[in-house]
Amino acid sequence: MTLPLTGLKIVELGHYIAAPFATRLLADLGAEVIKVEPPEGDPVRGWGSQVAGHAVWFSVHGRNKLSVTLDLKSAEGRARILALAGRADALVENFRPGYLERIGLGPAELHAANPGLIIARISGYGQDGPYRDKPAFGAIGEAMGGLRHLTANPGQTEHPPPRCGVSISDDLAGMYAAMALVSACWGRDVGAKQGGNHAGRVIDVDLVSSVFSLSEGMLPEYGLFGWVRQPAGAAIPTAAPTNTYPCADGRWLCVAGNSDPIFKRLMAAIGRPELADDPRFADNGRRCANVAELDAAIAAWTRTLPATAAEAALEAAEVPCSRLYDMRDCVEDPHFRARQVVMQVEDPLLGPVLHPAAPFRLDGVAPREMVRWTGPAAGAHNAHVFGELLKEATA
Repeated sequence: MTLPLTGLKIVELGHYIAAPFATRLLADLGAEVIKVEPPEGDPVRGWGSQVAGHAVWFSVHGRNKLSVTLDLKSAEGRARILALAGRADALVENFRPGYLERIGLGPAELHAANPGLIIARISGYGQDGPYRDKPAFGAIGEAMGGLRHLTANPGQTEHPPPRCGVSISDDLAGMYAAMALVSACWGRDVGAKQGGNHAGRVIDVDLVSSVFSLSEGMLPEYGLFGWVRQPAGAAIPTAAPTNTYPCADGRWLCVAGNSDPIFKRLMAAIGRPELADDPRFADNGRRCANVAELDAAIAAWTRTLPATAAEAALEAAEVPCSRLYDMRDCVEDPHFRARQVVMQVEDPLLGPVLHPAAPFRLDGVAPREMVRWTGPAAGAHNAHVFGELLKEATA
C-alpha cells in the first residue's frame, strides 16, 4: 500500500505529547518522521506502565518513527539537527518559545540550512503575546481555553470541574499542527511549480487557542448578547431529550432522542406514548422548555433495566443510544474489532500489544497496514539515520 505522505520528510524535536502526537498522525499517513530525543530518551518514556523498562504508551506514541538521540546543546547535536533539517520538508517542535533560538537552532538557522523548510511550533500560549514565556501543560489549555468551565455539573460547587480524562489540549494542538504543516508543504510545493513563492514558513500553534477554537457559537453569542454559556452536565440545552441516564446495574446510558420522529419512537419504547402527543413536547423548542419531565420519565424507565438491555430495546426502536464505554467495552465490541479500531500488533519490546488505529481509512484498506512498526527504543535508528541518511544527503 502506498500511503499519501510517502516521501514527506519530517524532523520531530518533540517531547511529552503535542508535537509527538502531530508527527504520529503524519507518520501513520506514510511520512518519514525522525524523532530526535535527548540521550536519556523522551520524558514520556517514564510515564505510565512499563514492561521490562519500556513504556507501554510509547509503543503507540512513537510508532512508525525513526528514533535518534542527540544533545541539542552540543556542537555535534546542533550540526546534526541542521543536517537533518537540510534534507527535510518540515520540522515540528514544542519547546517553550525562545528555547531553540537560545541554543542556535531557531528559524533563522534552520532556514539558512533549508530555505524551504516548514517549521511547526507548538507551545502553551503561542510565540508572542504577554503570556508567551509562561510554562503550560495540557490542563492549563483546558482551563484557559474555556473547556474546563463547561465540564462541571450545574450547581455543583463542592468538587472542581473534572478534566476530560485525556490530554485533549495537546491532542488538539497536535492535530492542528499536522493539518497546518501538510497545508504549508502543499502551498510551498505548488508555489514552486508555478514559479512563485516556495520559501519555508513558520507555523505557530498553541494549546489555549486550540481548545478555544472549539467554542462553537459561544463567542458570537457573547459578543452580540453578553451570554456566557454555563455548564450543562450531560445534557444539551438546545436539544431534548438528549442526556445520560442511570441504569439498574449502576451503569449509564446516553440517549439522543431530540428529532421529532425519534422522540415518538423513544416514548413508545419506554412505554410512554402519550407524551409524544402532548402539546408541551410537540417540537424541540417546547421539549427543551419542559425537559425535566422528559428526563424523569426516561430515567424512570432506564432504572428498571441493565444498561445492555436498555440499549438493546432502544436500538430495536432505532433510537440513537450507547452505554458509556470503558476500555474493556471498546476492546470487546465487535464493531471496534471488525473495523480494526482496536488491533493487536507485535512489539519487539513488549510482545503482542493492542493499538488504537489511525482514525482514517484509505480506499477501504484496513488501518493495520498503517502500522509499519511500533515505538522503538531511544536511539534505535542512530546508525541508520546518521550513518546512511545523512551520508546520502551530504554525499
